[in-house]
Amino acid sequence: MDREEVLASGMTPEPIKTLPRRQDVPQEQTWDIEALYATPDAWAAEGDALSRDIATLSAHAGQLGTPDGLLAYLSAADDVELRLTRFMSYAGMTASVDGRDAVAAARRDRAGNLGAQYGSTTAFYRPELLALDEATVRGWLDTPAFADQRVRLERILRGKPHVRSAEVEELLGAVQAPFASERGIHPALANMDLRFGTAGGETVTQGNVDRLTSHPDREVRREAWEGYADAHLAARHSQAAMYATNIRQSVFLARARRYPDAITASLAPDRIPTDVVTTLLDTYRASTPIWHRYWRVRRDWLGLNELREYDVKAALVPPRHVDYAQAVTWIGEGMAPLGEAYVQDMLSGLTTERWVDYAENDGKRQGAYSNGGGRVKPFIFMTWNDTMNSYSTLAHEIGHSMHSLLSMREHPYSVPRYTLFHAEVASNFNQAMVRAHLLKQARQSGDTEFEVQIIEEALSNFHRYFFIMPTLAAFELEAYRRIEAGGTLSAPDLNTLTADLLAQGYGDGVTMDRERSGILWAQFSTHLYANFYAYQYATGISAAHQLLETFAGDPDAARENYLRFLRSGGRLDPIDALREAGVDMLSPAPVQATFRTLEGYVARLEELLAQRR
Repeated sequence: MDREEVLASGMTPEPIKTLPRRQDVPQEQTWDIEALYATPDAWAAEGDALSRDIATLSAHAGQLGTPDGLLAYLSAADDVELRLTRFMSYAGMTASVDGRDAVAAARRDRAGNLGAQYGSTTAFYRPELLALDEATVRGWLDTPAFADQRVRLERILRGKPHVRSAEVEELLGAVQAPFASERGIHPALANMDLRFGTAGGETVTQGNVDRLTSHPDREVRREAWEGYADAHLAARHSQAAMYATNIRQSVFLARARRYPDAITASLAPDRIPTDVVTTLLDTYRASTPIWHRYWRVRRDWLGLNELREYDVKAALVPPRHVDYAQAVTWIGEGMAPLGEAYVQDMLSGLTTERWVDYAENDGKRQGAYSNGGGRVKPFIFMTWNDTMNSYSTLAHEIGHSMHSLLSMREHPYSVPRYTLFHAEVASNFNQAMVRAHLLKQARQSGDTEFEVQIIEEALSNFHRYFFIMPTLAAFELEAYRRIEAGGTLSAPDLNTLTADLLAQGYGDGVTMDRERSGILWAQFSTHLYANFYAYQYATGISAAHQLLETFAGDPDAARENYLRFLRSGGRLDPIDALREAGVDMLSPAPVQATFRTLEGYVARLEELLAQRR
């Protein structure tokens, strides 16, 4: 019976676990946000200064026609933009740790307004640059003075067909803030207004829902999964309206810049062919029988007549308690093949440098991320739940942070930061390398229970990046196609599309609750509002596993190739950077190879299950 039935019966219910307030969590479990600004007042004062300094950039309009004039503008703009990045990081970070903090929400709005001011003020830059004689500009790029500017200026030149007049560019810059409203409202709704009920006597939150949906007690899992889905279902119409509006805005911007469609507009600046996405999805669909096989072995291992969606994260063996210190030790040992310098930097960030905010507190938003920290230091956002999944998340995010650290050491701010496509390789590589180390330890010691837990962590990771994310990528691509064809998107449309796509991946292995399954799309607002981001998790995990394979041959050469990839930052476009490291993402081979890895994990579970019988 649920809590209301217990109360009605006169029985004494179990006390509901309450989470600490943000100000009550231990400092060592929080990030060193003071490294950005010592106090909120210092942040506010910087906002005033930034507003004034952004306005001064307009004086450079009409002055870009000489090498000195162009360099003067780029230097001034870089200084302002870096400060703006730090300003926006601080605002976003304070809002992330407590989504119910109205002051933090106001900071985020102010940062967004300054970003819009910067975009509008500097809108003259690209049209004026592209109006210059291209041969003349390319001649400047060959001089030493432009050595650190060459990469980004060449990328602007190749995007010339999609840059409009100064007047149109100013307008497009000015609409960025109002066009970003949905991506702010949707997460605010999910993090501040939705209530997910209780599970096992504990209030379900964005921070603990993953832990509760993997709880050993099936009833707790069911309560958490259904409560989380039901809360989103209750808001499905408003969420659908926001998402459809976001798509229409993206389509408008793509057409305004003369792209054939929104996905091309999203991928073209990084020279990623749309075939990369379609090849991924085709390969995924062809490989879903591997997932069907996994669901069946999971059902048999758990001894269930049918596997429900709230069973896909249930532990196959008793969950191991993993505290933060243990995870740091595992990650340090696992990443040893990358060398002592890499490991020492990483361990300092995870401990004394306080890169990581891992406390569980009331109001903390869902998910995890790494923030480059405006070149001050990297920062990691997550919620620690004393589980293998917590360790896995930390391994993933520290991969991002080390990527940021090594690339910013190698290049000045004027060299573009690495793209999201680059980023998901580094994060998944760390998980894969540490996992390989732990599996080797478990097999050498004969600890089959630990081996199962490591495989479960791997399959949980694959479930998110190689099942959920390709599903969301296919969902997103179809949603955009419908809008671009002049159609509409209602909540029933989006829910049906999601349920149909999930059914392809579940096959006969999972008994679905289609209504609750269909709302999955609304639970990933931070991904879908990033426009064609979800697919990059799947390409990232694919490239990561292929890179890890190279360490089995010549580990010294593999280490240098991989570290060179990290240090390259955004110097090379992602497809070129990975090709230089030994991975061809234009081929289906990396995705196919990673499915073979997945199949190996499933086969090993089948072997261990047979031994148990």
